[in-house]
Amino acid sequence: MTDHTTYRQAFATLNACVLMPTYNNAGTLEDVLRSVLEYTDRVIVVNDGSTDGTAEILSRYPQVQLVSYARNIGKGMALRKGFAAAIERGYDFAITIDSDGQHFATDLPAFLEKLQTERNSIIVGARNLHKENMPEQNTFANKFSNFWFYVETGIRAADTQSGYRAYPLHLMKEITFFGTKYEFEVEVLVRCVWKGIGITWIPVNVYYPPPGERISHFRPGPDFSRISVLNTILVLAAFLYIKPRDLILKMSHIKNVKEMLRKNLFNKDEPALKKAASIGFGVFMGIIPLWGFQMAVALLFAAIFRLNKALTLIASNISIPPMIPLIIFLSFMMGRVWMGTNAVYMIFSRNITVQAIKLNLEQYIYGSISLAIVAGLLAFGITWSILHFSAQMKSKN
Repeated sequence: MTDHTTYRQAFATLNACVLMPTYNNAGTLEDVLRSVLEYTDRVIVVNDGSTDGTAEILSRYPQVQLVSYARNIGKGMALRKGFAAAIERGYDFAITIDSDGQHFATDLPAFLEKLQTERNSIIVGARNLHKENMPEQNTFANKFSNFWFYVETGIRAADTQSGYRAYPLHLMKEITFFGTKYEFEVEVLVRCVWKGIGITWIPVNVYYPPPGERISHFRPGPDFSRISVLNTILVLAAFLYIKPRDLILKMSHIKNVKEMLRKNLFNKDEPALKKAASIGFGVFMGIIPLWGFQMAVALLFAAIFRLNKALTLIASNISIPPMIPLIIFLSFMMGRVWMGTNAVYMIFSRNITVQAIKLNLEQYIYGSISLAIVAGLLAFGITWSILHFSAQMKSKN
């Protein structure tokens, strides 16, 4: 066994450990454990209810800190219990490595080096997804996961399925996680990004044995379903709360609004048509009768149609309190066209109430949809005209 003194010191200086969840991997566990122990004795192994020879193997390594329980409850819960054990022992970082022989301890120095400059980030070991014997379903699952991670966080990921990671435990203590199986490794990335924890990647080596020798506890049907359900929940949370929250925080001062307008409305990277469509759609969503959900739905569709989300959000704020009486009044006025002899009249004032809307809901809905369409088209036309003629004037000068 080679004694890597420098790396042992680095683990001590960073106050980091290696965390290894394991379940029925007796055939590979000892080799992985020995290779890790060459770099550090700060190792926590979580025996997730193994029924093979795992316990006997671990009994030969008294220097390893062991978390063990009788019933298998899933990799996600094993990681969560491992995090809790690492925090209890005072570690600030945990590098997770699989026990199935897929990962190499020789990549630990790369994590240690990256931790020197990225102490507030999760570091993910990005695998070569075109490696020999790489299962096709793994490649698809990773692309699928990367796509939804981008939707949920706005970050383009190199590899969201890799279990070889370094976690900043000192920043994760207050986050309550829910995943218990493979979906946890998606949840932890998304939830940490939402909390302001960074995420970065380093390349790592990976080994996939031939199909006949491969041992995997991933169940394609149940586990993929759990990941899909989780992504559905995360997407809803992202568009109903996280993204509106983040943009509202950016817009919390008028100076920020001006800066956002300058960067998004007058930048040269996006065509005028796209910017005008973003503002027109934002105005439409700000008037449409979806009170309480207007901004969230606006952001969702802005992402789907690849509009400028900042401009869409700013424009959707047309329904701010001072404008609400005018919007309601104009909605009732336009609704009269559709109601014929059943139309009601309403005097414009700041005393227009929700009760008045309830009593004449049909007219209000017809009118607000009509007003939203007309105002959205006007906003689109005015914005496009301003940007178009502004560009022409600049080209002449």
